[in-house]
Amino acid sequence: MKLTKHHGLGNDFLIAVQPARSLDLTDAIGWCDRRRGIGADGLIELRSLSAPSEQSPALWAMTLWNADGGVAEVSGNGLRCVGQALAMQANITDACSFLVRTGGGIRRVDVEPDRRAGNHNVRVEMGTATADLDVSGRWGELGVKVDRQVGVSIGNPHLVALVDHPEALDLGVIGPIVESDYPTGVNVHLVRVDSPSSLTMRVWERGVGITQACGSGACAAAWATRQWGLIEDEVEVKMTGGAVTVQMESDGKADSICLVGPATFIGTVIPSE
Repeated sequence: MKLTKHHGLGNDFLIAVQPARSLDLTDAIGWCDRRRGIGADGLIELRSLSAPSEQSPALWAMTLWNADGGVAEVSGNGLRCVGQALAMQANITDACSFLVRTGGGIRRVDVEPDRRAGNHNVRVEMGTATADLDVSGRWGELGVKVDRQVGVSIGNPHLVALVDHPEALDLGVIGPIVESDYPTGVNVHLVRVDSPSSLTMRVWERGVGITQACGSGACAAAWATRQWGLIEDEVEVKMTGGAVTVQMESDGKADSICLVGPATFIGTVIPSE
């Protein structure tokens, strides 16, 4: 069994491309443990569904387990790492594209090499977002002043809360309390609008805890603040691990959302079986 390890702004993943056996939650729990395992926020298994053609890039199926063994529908940072892993596995040094079937639908991933060794710039078509999740009533008891909030689905669930100073709040306390009211969990994001083209965000991820970045969460935050009329169609989302760009385009019915940012290769690992 060979795994490669990658990160998107510090949000790290172990990736297995066409492993000899099917992986499961026990693999995720064991390998993602940062003291007794390899350490990662998640484990991704990739299986080939079709080869590339003149009409379409290669199609892959992605299964993603969070560090606690729970299955996640989709991950923006994970998809960027998937694009890098597939390009490296195929020894592709030029720009390339893949289609990835996730629990939230098929996503297109466009990969470009970076001048820095071990890095790629990756653009992911994240689909559309909807405001169809409940908001939280916990903020008052936590002593947190929230200007606005919305529950957003972008293939996976997010709660976006607009606050004045996300860096000053104890997310390690806030995250699990807010998430506890959601039966299937929710990613909690504390967001500040810095300008019409810039957001600051802190991340609590279900099944993991505080993480340095969340790609799908950045998309959810950008979409929410755009719906509130606070930002432009393209915005930089700054997180603890760095910044990504979110691009939104409306066809009159829904917003098409794209996530652009780096993926970094860390190394190859052979775990004990």
